[in-house]
Amino acid sequence: MEPLVVGAVAYAPNIVPIWEGIRDYYRSAPVETDFVLFSNYGRQVDALLAGTIDVAWNTNLAWVRTVLQSEGRARALAMRDTDLGFRTHLVCRAGAGLRGVGDLKGKKLALGSRDSAHAAILPLHYLRREGISDGDVELLRIDSDLGKHGDTGRSELDAIRAVMEGEADAAAIGVTTWESIGRDELMPDALQEFWTSPAYCHCNFTALDTLDADRAEAWTAHLLAMDWNDPGHRRILEMEGLKQWVRPELEGYDDLFEAVEEQRIPAHW
Repeated sequence: MEPLVVGAVAYAPNIVPIWEGIRDYYRSAPVETDFVLFSNYGRQVDALLAGTIDVAWNTNLAWVRTVLQSEGRARALAMRDTDLGFRTHLVCRAGAGLRGVGDLKGKKLALGSRDSAHAAILPLHYLRREGISDGDVELLRIDSDLGKHGDTGRSELDAIRAVMEGEADAAAIGVTTWESIGRDELMPDALQEFWTSPAYCHCNFTALDTLDADRAEAWTAHLLAMDWNDPGHRRILEMEGLKQWVRPELEGYDDLFEAVEEQRIPAHW
């Protein structure tokens, strides 16, 4: 039987060893796996819809666009434990006096790439939900690495730089950027968080309903069996930023579906 082909976006140099490790892990599985790398999520979603790949490792925006373009025929197979309860933080320079979203009125907010759910789309959605209208805040949009949906983190670093250099009063960044860079490692005590978003879901493995259900379940079950206590598995899990693969929780995408409609973000690009 032919291997199940998974698509992933090559947003960092370690993507190749991650997927070579996953391919090796599946050599003993009931369903073998191979992978194809794409330069952006638009191409990857197109390939999934065209049937040239079986599964796509999608961001949350790529998931939403797949659902919309396939008219609901998309199926989420699995996600990382770190994709559950993802959040966005608004940060400012320490001592800037911002204590909540109301303090943003009349200020300038730096957003990441316009195709980043966590650094642009959802922050605007949640601010509007809290009563901050478009005219209340001046937006500085930083469209670094478009097509990769914020995976590289570059636009968030550029947003942080804008805050530190006085070009913006605050920045919207994802929880992983805040925990690994903004808060602890490179800028201790330079930034402070003044607002945290509600929890939402990030990436998932996406398939269409044309994928044989038994193959899909066999592939997913083997993925979920990766064990953090196995050193060989742990190397892959650490590189991909998780401890355990889990079943999807689709309600975690509801806010993004609303934001895409609200902001008239196209289903295809």
